[in-house]
Amino acid sequence: MSTAKRVGELNPPERILMGPGPSNVHWRVYRALSTPVIGHLDPNFLSIMDEISEMLRALFKTQNRLTIPMSGTGSLGMETCFVNVVEPGDEVVIGVNGVFGERMCDVASRCGAEVIRVEAPWGRKIEPDIAIEAVKEHPRAKVMAVVHAETSTGVMQPLREIGEYLSGTETLFLVDAVTSLAGIDLRVDEWRIDLCYSATQKCLSVPPGLAPVTLSEKAVRMLGVRKSKVQSWYLDLNMIGRYWGKERVYHHTAPISMLFGLREALRVIFDEGLERRFARHLEAGDYLKEGLLGLGWGLFAEEGARLPMLTAATVPAGFDDAGIRGRLLGDYGIEVGAGLGATKGKIWRIGLMGETARRHNVDALLSALRELRD
Repeated sequence: MSTAKRVGELNPPERILMGPGPSNVHWRVYRALSTPVIGHLDPNFLSIMDEISEMLRALFKTQNRLTIPMSGTGSLGMETCFVNVVEPGDEVVIGVNGVFGERMCDVASRCGAEVIRVEAPWGRKIEPDIAIEAVKEHPRAKVMAVVHAETSTGVMQPLREIGEYLSGTETLFLVDAVTSLAGIDLRVDEWRIDLCYSATQKCLSVPPGLAPVTLSEKAVRMLGVRKSKVQSWYLDLNMIGRYWGKERVYHHTAPISMLFGLREALRVIFDEGLERRFARHLEAGDYLKEGLLGLGWGLFAEEGARLPMLTAATVPAGFDDAGIRGRLLGDYGIEVGAGLGATKGKIWRIGLMGETARRHNVDALLSALRELRD
């Protein structure tokens, strides 16, 4: 019988995480993650769950009763929203202008949906009137879905007009807020969003592992009139909602330590204040864009729709994409993200999310780029 090779003590290098996620983590969150574990049905933990839900409502800017963190990463949040409301044969309209719109199409099709794509070139937003027109052409559509902050391209998608139109229809408005939540303004109730999901590793600055979701009463009613069971037992909100609600019916063992970390991260966010946090992301993002332009880089996303917390920067001609990224990581401890799909080798995706959104981190990156250029 073979024996396991003895490994040394875990000692990962320090990094400035300026890729598309994860982001750097606040020291208070690390401290909370090391808090002793208690049971997931312990009365003390049940009170903590209520505190987390209440703070998430404030962050999403919603009164939705069903506002909870799901046990998994952002893609699980996406699956949660789709599998709970989409059944085989349903029509689903999806805005596609990057990788994560494409992923929505894949998830919806796996639910048996008939997917109607509303497309825009990568780097451009989907015009709200075009999205609305697609729903008018498919009045039976169960869902209209868009990505608020397209992580693959750095594009910010307008939501208000789409939500206002859909509020007068039976179609549910589903929004991916994985990269936007806690980094830019997001108003679930005011913008009439019915299903919204995010992830902890972006602007919340918690390690990956939880996906906050919120459902309107319109969406919750849809759960109750399904013709078939939710295809995923683990993601069935009819059951999970009973654990997070007043009944406290056991569903699965909650990730206790991750929830401790999320609770503290939410406290950090509200200690800072949402408006100040949004302004910090905007200032850092503008500072980065200005510095990159000064070094001969371009900006991939269209003007007027550029995210502050994720900049898609076009690499200069003759630039050694992979080689320079490797040296940034190895010599300077700075992580940035490469382009995906059609943008591979053409852009960098530079994240300034949560704790990473600091001017001194931008200075470190720009200084390194000048040295590597010279």
